[in-house]
Amino acid sequence: MNDISRITLIVLDSVGAGELPDAHIFSDEGSNTLGNMAKAVGGMSLPNMGKLGLGNIVEILGTPKIENSEGAYGKAVEVSIGKDSTTGHWEIAGVPLERPFPSYSNGFSDEVIKEFEEKTGRKVMVNRPMSGTAVIDEYGEKQIETGNWIVYGSADPVFQIAANEDIIPLEELYKACEIALDICNRKSPVARVIARPYIGKKLGEFQRTSNRHDFSIDPPKESMLERIQKAGLDVIGIGKTSDLFNGKGITINKKANQDNLDGIKKTIEALKENTNGLIFTNLVDFDTVYGHRRDAKGYVNALKEFDNWLPEIEKGLRDDEILIITADHGNDPTFKGTDHTREYIPILITGKKVKKNTNIGTRKTFSDIASTIEEILLGVKKDGSFAKDIL
Repeated sequence: MNDISRITLIVLDSVGAGELPDAHIFSDEGSNTLGNMAKAVGGMSLPNMGKLGLGNIVEILGTPKIENSEGAYGKAVEVSIGKDSTTGHWEIAGVPLERPFPSYSNGFSDEVIKEFEEKTGRKVMVNRPMSGTAVIDEYGEKQIETGNWIVYGSADPVFQIAANEDIIPLEELYKACEIALDICNRKSPVARVIARPYIGKKLGEFQRTSNRHDFSIDPPKESMLERIQKAGLDVIGIGKTSDLFNGKGITINKKANQDNLDGIKKTIEALKENTNGLIFTNLVDFDTVYGHRRDAKGYVNALKEFDNWLPEIEKGLRDDEILIITADHGNDPTFKGTDHTREYIPILITGKKVKKNTNIGTRKTFSDIASTIEEILLGVKKDGSFAKDIL
């Protein structure tokens, strides 16, 4: 459509745009990742995303509304019952969940833990929802003493395993994650098992490393990634994108990022390559490093970093290419607790052929992004596509 041969889709993980109408069901009334953290730090200037219309989507102190945006903008509602990365990314890719994953607020069953211990040869500590940084601070020294697994959960449907790299080798940790996923698939369904390696010899020194790895189940239905792949086009995953889809539909996996900047630079390099199809980037630090830790100042600085690099990303766009920037859920760093928040996601679109100053409104589902991408790349008209609005 309109001779667009490649789309770059960047997910700013957890950068929500205000509470959804059903936020009260999740106890998330008042959440607003972009709006609240801007207020918390006395203003957040994001001039480059602002030019595309970010301030027109949600009120952001320091990034005002503009009358003539240089791109298209809007926001979307999540129809899946959830607020985690797997659910969000799947819906963005055209696979909304028909039923939510179970939650494990009291930890996993004795049956699950016993089988995990037997098959991995190590005992388990914790087995309850906890902050990922708090859990290694509280149990890191005990893991050094005992060699036991630190297994914990969250409000998301995940089985997380923290392991000190000096005590438990990465290969053993990754194998344990595969074992855990097999057990959970049979007895306690989860979206992902997450390896959470860290280093340090005592309290105050413990620090997560970039060797995180997500072990996911397959999406329940074919996603846009597989359909793009079947059409003979490239699907390049950057960051944890491939993990979230268990590799389904990914033709080139650039793998996990060291940090957001690494993911940004990988995206810029991917733009230089002679490919056609989809570049799909996830930048996770907004969520894991700042959102869950309720670090509003750090979160704002991370967004400013992305905003500063955005012109470089735009410069790499070909004439036949568009860029879509969005999110997968919220994680308001000013909000109670440490969990994700149920919010709208922002949508910004730019490119040489994109109509300027276009408000695509409030989309009824994240899947409108998939419908749009498929109409543009594959010529398949689908309900919810905003392709004709922006091109």
